[in-house]
Amino acid sequence: MRFSFLLVSVASILLLSSPVKAARLQSWYFDPVQNQLDITTDSGVQPKAFLINNPTRLVIDLPGTTNLDDNTVRKTLGSAVREIRLGQVDSQTTRLVVELAPGYTVSPEKLLIQGDSSSHWIVKFSSIERAALSDSQVKVIDTKSEEEQIPVQIGNISTFAGVVPLGKELLQLNSQLKTLIARYSFLSPGIFFLDLDTGNYLDFNGEKVFPAASTIKFPILVALFQEVDAGRVKLNETLVLRRDLKAEAEGSGVLQYKPVGTRLSVLDTITKMITISDNTATNMIIDRLGGKAKLNQRFRSWGLQNTVIRNLLGDFKGTNTTSPKDLVRLSALITNNKLLSDRSRSQALGIMRRVENRRLLPAGLGKGAVIAHKTGTLGVLLGDAGIIELPSGKRYLAGILVKRPFGDTRARVFISQVSKLVYGYLDQPKVTSSVSQ
Repeated sequence: MRFSFLLVSVASILLLSSPVKAARLQSWYFDPVQNQLDITTDSGVQPKAFLINNPTRLVIDLPGTTNLDDNTVRKTLGSAVREIRLGQVDSQTTRLVVELAPGYTVSPEKLLIQGDSSSHWIVKFSSIERAALSDSQVKVIDTKSEEEQIPVQIGNISTFAGVVPLGKELLQLNSQLKTLIARYSFLSPGIFFLDLDTGNYLDFNGEKVFPAASTIKFPILVALFQEVDAGRVKLNETLVLRRDLKAEAEGSGVLQYKPVGTRLSVLDTITKMITISDNTATNMIIDRLGGKAKLNQRFRSWGLQNTVIRNLLGDFKGTNTTSPKDLVRLSALITNNKLLSDRSRSQALGIMRRVENRRLLPAGLGKGAVIAHKTGTLGVLLGDAGIIELPSGKRYLAGILVKRPFGDTRARVFISQVSKLVYGYLDQPKVTSSVSQ
């Protein structure tokens, strides 16, 4: 079927980083089971959407945004949604067109387009219905020169990850952060912190995709405990070390030195996966959970659009990916009891509090602070993500990934300094005022 772009007026541009820098479409994914489209950009945008009938198409424009690939992309889906097309209206507007299959329709009031941040938008088709037309009527093509555009309302950004009421950007802290980043111009960081008490946040390239390194073990751990909750995995069951799961390289952990056939409990295996970041243990858990594809599908169902396992560990080429916001999204879902039972959540966070590498986020925390986290290390990247609780009881979430010159230890110092900066800001006592009587 012929595809042509429709000219529309460009909506206002909402950018978090720079008013002159265009956003880029980072990723998009359609879940045919939930009839849900996730759209991720590397910085903030304000979408515009409208419906066109005969055939029914939802058109979503992303003003001030360019596509990673200038060519028009088509993805055929079948069933109720026939095809999704992606391309550029002009040099500054990316367009996605979701075309329903013949005989299907959706009304504007049954569409929900809402962001859990200004760089992650979720389109939910709450009801795709059979059109009340005969087959012969469905085949009639409207030959009008101009097709009616029915506006679709874009919801406000009210919650992060659908669970944390979103507050304001911490502008004062953002200014201090940019000063620090300027001193480390040879590094390329992505940073997202979220204050759970206020919903206020710090965002610098938070949606940017980075090699995940060992931070990928955080969502793998959560997936494992979901299976425990479902009764499909038991923590005391035995796993057997196979040769094809061994990660034999410096820095891959202790299990690579164990003989094939070594038997470990699931609990022992996941503990080694997190606390000492053992790559062989990770591969054993990936295998037990059904492999990469099943895990990736689960990650997408959580709203983690940038978190993908492409290869077993150790993934020294950095093909497995995530983003700082994805890691914080996962932490937000856990802290709000959306993914795990209370018992599994407590066990998972207990393991994460025992991570032995304390040189990144923990190095910037004050006395008495507690962090449940997972680090990641590659020659070209350092990262850390987790949940921090201050002695006062205040909690905040952190995700930071930093590309660096190979092996450059200054990236470690940078992460600890960012952590110290945020901790110092959020640890300040609330100022109260009183009027003398």
